[in-house]
Amino acid sequence: MKVTSASVAAFAAGAAAAPSSNTPRKVQACTSAVTLDAATNVFTKYTLHPNTFYRSEVEKAVAAITDASLKTSAAKVADVGSFLWLMKTNRNPSDSIANIAKFDDAVADVPCENILGLVIYDLPGRDCAAKASNGELKYNELSRYKTEYIDPIVAKIKAQPNVAFALLIEPDSLPNLVTNADLSTCQESKTAYEEGVAYALKSLNLPNVVMYIDAGHGGWLGWDANLKPGAEELAKVYKAAGSPKQVRGYATNIAGWNSWDEEPGEFSDASDAKYNSCQNEKIYTTKFSAALQTAGFPTHAIVDTGRNAVTGLRDEWGDWCNVNGAGFGVRPTSSTGSDIVDAFVWGKPGGESDGTSDEGATRYDSYCGKPDAYKPAPEAGEWNQAYFEMLLKNASPAF
Repeated sequence: MKVTSASVAAFAAGAAAAPSSNTPRKVQACTSAVTLDAATNVFTKYTLHPNTFYRSEVEKAVAAITDASLKTSAAKVADVGSFLWLMKTNRNPSDSIANIAKFDDAVADVPCENILGLVIYDLPGRDCAAKASNGELKYNELSRYKTEYIDPIVAKIKAQPNVAFALLIEPDSLPNLVTNADLSTCQESKTAYEEGVAYALKSLNLPNVVMYIDAGHGGWLGWDANLKPGAEELAKVYKAAGSPKQVRGYATNIAGWNSWDEEPGEFSDASDAKYNSCQNEKIYTTKFSAALQTAGFPTHAIVDTGRNAVTGLRDEWGDWCNVNGAGFGVRPTSSTGSDIVDAFVWGKPGGESDGTSDEGATRYDSYCGKPDAYKPAPEAGEWNQAYFEMLLKNASPAF
């Protein structure tokens, strides 16, 4: 296995972005309405907020650690900014209200210099090519998505005009329509995905919001045959929404494992490598942005570096579930060394499971039982203490 390295500047900036948890948290909210210019990189002005929900999870994890040195390092993770997932599951119908309500606590302690990252993630037929994170809404329940999910979030954001928000729109959705069109579940979900994302973009086009639509990663839409169709799919939905001005671009590697700039690339020796020139996310963002420009879609990106510190762990590009041996990557920073990439972010909260390894579970996905997946693992979204400690021990830069 290999430990990846981004630029020295990015590492230094990322490390500096994570102050000690012993530092008092000073909250000074903005005194006037926030207006974000999506034509600029807002992450040069705002710091990704360490949201209350992930902070609480980490603090509970710290309390469970007995090793003094590891405990000290773990405490620092609570101060790292990350995105809060506003998602529902199909395990508990009452979950919907509870999860949207996470917004209220999360927004209460955002200082004026921070931006609160939120993941919008509950399309009808969500994750049509996987089982671990299916949502509660069926593919034909688009009206519920609009009225019970998007509309309440819009109302909550409108009630907080003095807070800056960065929204990551529907991970895995549009990429699935490009590469999994042969699956009946994705065929059924196509209309709801496209109309649902367009509705979200149009409705959430608010002055204190900047939006990035998920675009998979270099091992997904980065294949030579997928770049153009992927760009056209994003552009199609963006235009259907009326080309909202608060859409800044796209997000890559969300909850993923790909290196930012490893050369020649993690799977460069694979037999099919000649069909994918995007062997890292730096190359992918360069090539995909070019395709997006042709298609008529904003070309800037954010890249998830939350768990990509160690490469050479997966058997295949598509192995996405609880990769064993992973480590926390570069902390959130706008110092990316790329004019295309606005920021490295933590999109997936490290320590929350990708899916259960219990083969008897209803939501069991075979990817979570593969040889390169960590076991045992709880249901998607649930905390895995041992996995969190592994991410911490393998972090680069170290905490």
